[in-house]
Amino acid sequence: MAEVVRTRRAHVERGATLVVIDGAVSVGKSTTAAMLAIALDVPPDALDVRVVSTDGFLFPNRVLDAQGLTMRKGFPESYDHDALASLVASVRAGDHEVRVPMYSHETYDVLDERQVFACPQVLVLEGLHTMALADTVDLAVYVDATESDIERWYSERFVELAAAGTGFYARFSSWPESQLLDFAHGVWDSINGPNLHEFILPGRDRADVVITKGPDHGIVDVMLRE
Repeated sequence: MAEVVRTRRAHVERGATLVVIDGAVSVGKSTTAAMLAIALDVPPDALDVRVVSTDGFLFPNRVLDAQGLTMRKGFPESYDHDALASLVASVRAGDHEVRVPMYSHETYDVLDERQVFACPQVLVLEGLHTMALADTVDLAVYVDATESDIERWYSERFVELAAAGTGFYARFSSWPESQLLDFAHGVWDSINGPNLHEFILPGRDRADVVITKGPDHGIVDVMLRE
């Protein structure tokens, strides 16, 4: 992927080269983005790369509550698409200063402060529903796996976060593991699974690159559409 990004960067006249990484909750989008950034930062042709998560573009919890969208958090309507479009326009134009909203997984809410940085050579935007931007970016990547594996990864991560007992997850710290797993499966069946099937998975056909992972998170296939 790094080689593809470098090749496509040669055709970008100004501003940042844009890469989006999409896929289900817990499939490994953030890890994939971090690995790509590392691969692009290798001398002698190291590139200035910034990774941005779409989590920061969720509407604040107070807005979701007011609009009756609390149980739709993570669905397309829970995101500020105008702000996302502004970010794309800003880095495309090569604006001197880029301002990005930040999200806290501790409080499970958008923060008031902004991340501020100079326009990079490559911007990697990872998160749900980024494939909606596939026609306007330089490379669109979809991270795929069987749903049973993804649901297991989600449930395992939920148990780990609950065991840590901080922030939003402190309320679950006293629950036994069996109850946590039942709750996580319920969230998957009512929210994450429907979101995947209705809105996320259809975007796979729009991706330039599809990375398929096995049960242990290992990559078993990479498909590149020319």
